[in-house]
Amino acid sequence: MITAVGVVVPARDEEERIAACLDSVLAALPPGVDAAVVAVLDRCTDTTASRVPPGVDVLVNDVPLTVGELRDRGLRHALARLADRADPATAWLLSTDADSIVGPGWVHDHLRHAAAGAHAVAGLVDLDPALDGAPDPGPEYARIVGSGLRPDGHGHVYGANLGVRADAYLAAGGFPAVVHGEDHALVGRLREAGFRVVTALDGRVRTSARTVGRAPGGLADLLAALGGTGDRGLPRGTVAGG
Repeated sequence: MITAVGVVVPARDEEERIAACLDSVLAALPPGVDAAVVAVLDRCTDTTASRVPPGVDVLVNDVPLTVGELRDRGLRHALARLADRADPATAWLLSTDADSIVGPGWVHDHLRHAAAGAHAVAGLVDLDPALDGAPDPGPEYARIVGSGLRPDGHGHVYGANLGVRADAYLAAGGFPAVVHGEDHALVGRLREAGFRVVTALDGRVRTSARTVGRAPGGLADLLAALGGTGDRGLPRGTVAGG
């Protein structure tokens, strides 16, 4: 039974978005579950730090790190904070992004899958141009997402909506130190180690449709490629995800 939840939100110069993101995370925490929410601020040069709401731990990073290292650092900090209240078999670790808004049932939906035997949950995200006033990504992105949907799940992975039981996370070595694709790499590690990964259709997260992101090779770059060249500019095998 999961008794504690840790959440990581990496952020770099997200003064316009971080408060709304973290407020949504705090609002999604179920009553009776111990929680540690960690914002990892990566070389911010704006007022992001002052926009973090009470109840969130802040880690400040001043040296170049990969997004995988940032997520891993935040989750391990959360685990340390929860160590006296939960062990790795009863703690659930969640990752989202600073340009995203989680729904009120986000954590609950992850924990429901955990109670049914999932070691990890790869959830979906819905692009919301209104979050940034970004242009609609158009039919190409919808086609990419739709091509990976199945009645019982999907074939996508997003760092903005990813959860994993702490003991499985540690056994798999956590998020790898890669510049992008850390979410896909972690899910690959979990599957290779024999852990059960559920690709959930519920518990969705709304995320920005911006085309200039903070991490190279992420969702923003995919959207920029679609806007600039259509799907002809994408490599074979491209899937939606951060």
